Amino acid sequence: FSGCVNLTGVLTIRTTKPFGESTVSRILELVENASEKKARTENFITRFARYYTPIVVIVALILAVVPPLLGAGAWSDWILRGLTFLVVSCPCALVISVPLSFFGGIGGASKCGILVKGANYLETLAKAETVVFDKTGTLTNGTFNVVAVHAEADVDPDLVLSFAAYAETYSDHPIALSVKAAYTGEIDRARIKDVKEESGHGVRAQVDEHIIAVGNEKLMMADNIAWHECELTGTILHVSLDGSYIGHIVIADVVKDDAAEAIASLKAAGVKRTVMLTGDREDVARAVAEKLGIDEYRASLLPQNKVEEVERLISGTSSKGTLAFVGDGINDAPVLTRADIGIAMGAMGSDAAIEAADIVLMDDKPSNIARAIRIARKTMSIAWQNIIFALGVKLIVLILAALGIANMWLAVFADVGVAIIAILNAMRCMSVKNI
Repeated sequence: FSGCVNLTGVLTIRTTKPFGESTVSRILELVENASEKKARTENFITRFARYYTPIVVIVALILAVVPPLLGAGAWSDWILRGLTFLVVSCPCALVISVPLSFFGGIGGASKCGILVKGANYLETLAKAETVVFDKTGTLTNGTFNVVAVHAEADVDPDLVLSFAAYAETYSDHPIALSVKAAYTGEIDRARIKDVKEESGHGVRAQVDEHIIAVGNEKLMMADNIAWHECELTGTILHVSLDGSYIGHIVIADVVKDDAAEAIASLKAAGVKRTVMLTGDREDVARAVAEKLGIDEYRASLLPQNKVEEVERLISGTSSKGTLAFVGDGINDAPVLTRADIGIAMGAMGSDAAIEAADIVLMDDKPSNIARAIRIARKTMSIAWQNIIFALGVKLIVLILAALGIANMWLAVFADVGVAIIAILNAMRCMSVKNI
């Protein structure tokens, strides 16, 4: 299967499909198709200048020419008014301060380990209404760990773990590695004989004079050993000693330390809906969602299923809201591209996910998602402050200039002075210490 790594033996492979039908090819196709659908927010200044510039130039020309032609005064007086009107109307404060607000926001975010690939992504993130998460590697560490050892009555849990570690000594399977990492004692390989690893079941080994079997319920049933389920959610590794069941080990992908904080912070920031999409089993997904306080989850999803779910969720957001998706794997690349805003984990994330994303969290902390939203909203707030302040002052002085009340000094202030004030305000976007 595309993307898998062989850890335990030789593979004999028969090719049954051309490259165009492979999983990786399908993922690339999904990324290309999703990028065509993704909406791009236009820059406010571009939209505004399209109408503002020709209007003020025409008004200034009319102001300078029409009144003297109608005998309303001297040409020199009205030409001066027209020139003053043009100086005041110059959109320096908008053209300079608004982009600077976004640059400041991007720079401030980078101080927090948040890489934003463009100003328009800040604007889109500020309107985030729904945040969708991948599970493995995003909300969890992406590595297996022993979370519990449950021994049968009169059996020492350390004995269960030690026998399991001995039996798994020669295995490079991720589950075996987690068992060996949990065992703190020294492993004497001279005690181990006749190791047999059964794919999809587990491993058998002779340790001293004892026969140890470690694996799933299929291995226990094959040996006619009575076993029982565990109340905990995760991968259950059953252990038998000389044909008798002695206990089981619970292995799980551990939730990140700040994952619960991340969900709580998002809700505090005003995010209306949190959703988790995963290819994992239903019980595992449900346990993680309940532990973290996630509103909804979807389990057992393939990459194309995730794209379909995100499209359905996007259709359910309000006209003013946007959807952000957070992921880290190559399978997440199509969804990162399809979402209104894609956020990737930068430290452990795949190259495909980082390339497809609009925002990258360099330290892999999901709690920084809420911080990124707060930075984006602060940036947008300051940008709109500059827009309203600049337009408000200019409108007042433009009226005064048209009436002949404003002189050239006031016009210069309305142009250069307002621009300086707006620039200083824009610099506040770089301050993210308390966000």
